[in-house]
Amino acid sequence: MNRRTFVMSTAGAAASAPLFGSPNDTIRVAVVGLRGQGNGHIRAYQRMPNVEIAALVDIDESILNRRLEEVEKATGKKPAAYVDIRRMLEDKSIDCVSIATPNHNHTLQTIWSLQAGKHVYIEKPCSHNVFESRQIVAAARKYGKCVQHGIQAHSSPALQEAKKLLEEGIIGDVYMTRGLCFKWRDTIGRAKEEPVPAGVHYDLWLGPAPVRPFTRNRFHYNWHWFWDYGNGDFGNQGIHEVDICRWLMGVRLPVKVSAMGGHFMFDDDQETPNVLVATYEFHEGGKRKFMTFEVRHWMTNNEAGIGSPGGNTVGNIFYGSKGYMAIDGYDTYKVYLGRKAEPGPEKKAGGSHHANFIEA
Repeated sequence: MNRRTFVMSTAGAAASAPLFGSPNDTIRVAVVGLRGQGNGHIRAYQRMPNVEIAALVDIDESILNRRLEEVEKATGKKPAAYVDIRRMLEDKSIDCVSIATPNHNHTLQTIWSLQAGKHVYIEKPCSHNVFESRQIVAAARKYGKCVQHGIQAHSSPALQEAKKLLEEGIIGDVYMTRGLCFKWRDTIGRAKEEPVPAGVHYDLWLGPAPVRPFTRNRFHYNWHWFWDYGNGDFGNQGIHEVDICRWLMGVRLPVKVSAMGGHFMFDDDQETPNVLVATYEFHEGGKRKFMTFEVRHWMTNNEAGIGSPGGNTVGNIFYGSKGYMAIDGYDTYKVYLGRKAEPGPEKKAGGSHHANFIEA
């Protein structure tokens, strides 16, 4: 059975799981994948008075044990520990599952959680490809559970205000937007095959991906740069920037899409592009609008505070007939008006996407 068939059969599995819930108002959450983003999930839930981190799941026992100690120290309670998400899902007292594993595991873990009667917060990208995304949508509808995608810009009051200003015409008629990923990404080099480290359950980490020999480059973080597990910086960062472009410009589906890029400068193990330009054309409301997403991995110019040597390394720029708006990261906007780019309104304000999920 190939990956596509396996995912499709899982999404359409038989009877809906019963709806489980905690016996009181406390929401019991399990966090899956604890190294990078998952640690952020833990910290976010710890700040919520009505949420208990009931279980932690990670295939790397050293990371799992470290997070268990940290949570117990912070909360006074030690969560249940698992290396296999399927064993955790047998616990009917778990209300929600918060997933921060590598991209290639997102779809199956989300669908399994839905089948077990859990609500799901899934990190971006919600899946490894478009087909898998559709299986998640189908499963969420079938099992009647909430699924929230980790595109946290939507919970920023600043970006919500930025959208309102664009709709009101602060920079006139918006005709173009750009999503920018200007991150310094050094070479990952070449890694030799080696034995799987003690305490790492590599078979569980691989999940639905093809079996490959273990190397350090195919594991923690650098998995982003291999097609078996990641999608390069388009799937890593572009999810945010493309989302913000479409959301704030108020467009849905493009009529034309093109992309060109490649892996430049370095001779190493990386498979995905480190330089990329993707373009999109939209026809909506009787108007044509244009969008680009750009990845640059090394030195680049500073555009509206985005790029070396200043400011954040990711962001968006919206161009209109009366000026432009720059989005710095996920929580700041600045408006520049007229031919002299006179400063206009600006705001910085973040929000908790995880709190939004719990409230839902």
